[in-house]
Amino acid sequence: IWGMESSFGQFMGEQSVIRSLATLAYEGRRPQWAEEQLLAALQILHNGDIQPGSMRGSWAGAMGQTQFIPTTYLTHAVDFDGDGRRDIWNSSTDALASAAHYLQASGWQQGRAWGMEVALPSGFDYALADSAIRKTYAEWYSLGVKGTPTNVDPSDTGYLLLPAGHRGPAFLVFRNFNAILKYNNSSSYALAVGLLGQRFSGGGQILADWPRSDRPLSRSERIELQENLATKGYNPGPADGIIGANTRKAIRAYQQSLGLPADGYPTPELLQRLR
Repeated sequence: IWGMESSFGQFMGEQSVIRSLATLAYEGRRPQWAEEQLLAALQILHNGDIQPGSMRGSWAGAMGQTQFIPTTYLTHAVDFDGDGRRDIWNSSTDALASAAHYLQASGWQQGRAWGMEVALPSGFDYALADSAIRKTYAEWYSLGVKGTPTNVDPSDTGYLLLPAGHRGPAFLVFRNFNAILKYNNSSSYALAVGLLGQRFSGGGQILADWPRSDRPLSRSERIELQENLATKGYNPGPADGIIGANTRKAIRAYQQSLGLPADGYPTPELLQRLR
């Protein structure tokens, strides 16, 4: 998380957190959220943990080496170096301990795996690769899903993740993966954090080929995809350009109607078929 959020404390943002949040509270997509964050940021200043001129962060108000938003700071930041201040800007000790506290509160199980890369059997039903479909490792194993488990119990429950569709690698992810998602609700982010964490001990290499030639859909194309799915009666939810659970479910249903692997993965080819 430290590496992903700030390149190990090198890039924390140069914007005034107060100014950014005041601007977003006045004129932004989520003014109520920004106002809540602004009041929390003012509370941090009132507590004396940081001086106003040093409270720098991103344009959206994320702060410090681990890019906490102000409300998260108030609930989970800790003074781990014992100097009397919760300083996630200048103290790596405080920043890392605060991130650890947040993960702990999010359900992280110490000594357990976040997930692992797996191989899927020939003829596998890709519609099972859905975050809503959760099985124990023993149950997945009985379906031919094979990996090299480390710190995984047969009773551990997880779901299959296909970050690049059926032509890319497959991962079986568990409760600790969901704890990372609480930090940033993006499967790509959580996967990157999990793999980078393993790299420090010599692991984290992806074994399967990744289809690097795939072009990701633009936001306008994702919206068009959702609109076309809705026109055909597949109910992807709002046409907002976000490929969430409802859109993936709609894509799977459309893929099944065509006899394609139902991996729920949006591609330019799929959009062209819808057109």
